[in-house]
Amino acid sequence: MKFMSLYYYRCSIVICFFVALAQFAKAQTETDALMIPKNYFCAAAVYSHGSWDHYWEGTFKRDNPNLGTVSTNTYTLGGNYGLSNRINLLMMVPFVTTNASAGTLRGEKKFQDLMFAFKWMAVKEEIGRGLFSFHAIASGSVPLSNYEADFLPLSVGLHSKNVAIRGLLNYQIGRLFVAGAGQYVRRSNITIDRNSYYTTEMHYTNEVEMPNVTNFLASAGYRSLRFNAEATFTKMTTLGGFDIRKNDMPFPSNKMNANVVGALFKYSTPMGIEVTAGGNYVLSGRNVGQTRSGYISVYYVFNTKGEKK
Repeated sequence: MKFMSLYYYRCSIVICFFVALAQFAKAQTETDALMIPKNYFCAAAVYSHGSWDHYWEGTFKRDNPNLGTVSTNTYTLGGNYGLSNRINLLMMVPFVTTNASAGTLRGEKKFQDLMFAFKWMAVKEEIGRGLFSFHAIASGSVPLSNYEADFLPLSVGLHSKNVAIRGLLNYQIGRLFVAGAGQYVRRSNITIDRNSYYTTEMHYTNEVEMPNVTNFLASAGYRSLRFNAEATFTKMTTLGGFDIRKNDMPFPSNKMNANVVGALFKYSTPMGIEVTAGGNYVLSGRNVGQTRSGYISVYYVFNTKGEKK
């Protein structure tokens, strides 16, 4: 079937940043069903911008004149290598800057977390008139710098070490597809620069227990060798945590939930260059900002053995 080749020709790095009170959602690098072929490498450069001026304090939506508009810029370099036609290895390094348009708080400018993933297309079968695939993805991240997690909403990240597993289902008929994915993220404890803190009770320690996270993604769209258009819905749920107290600053172990809609468009040239642009919007949430974000990226795909296909 003609569309079967799409799974092997396209670069599979699609990076979608959305920022709420902090960069609680890491760049999504393994959310599509596309694979890069064996011995091919995809180099990526991505710029993303997100901002919010209203946020949810628990379930109460409000603004904060002492912050104004909080914005985040992220500059990411990444790569994806085809270890085989069914196994891809991915890596990303983001540099993040944050800013508040009002008040006295100054943002951070730091490297965030080294992110890596192992993506395996475990199943690929023709079912009915279409092609079904199942991908299993293992990923992780480690902080790259000594940024301060206890500086929300202007921290560049949460400074935990993370491991995650994701299952991705995809079904494509012709050039139309639907997909769904679920992810579980386990986060390590972190340390902060104070000896005690209050959540729902007093803690006399500098160690903070971080709640784990689940993500669920649904997407549908059009996919061809040259052009992609896709709509997405993401639901992020923190398994634990607590709400921001009235008129207080957010804390790394807050419950951070969000429902996010997005869209992306991708164009590929015969020379191996791909351009992707898209955006996301937080429809509703808990202890997160109502973020509007956009991104643009350029990819270059080439054969590391010098062969042509």
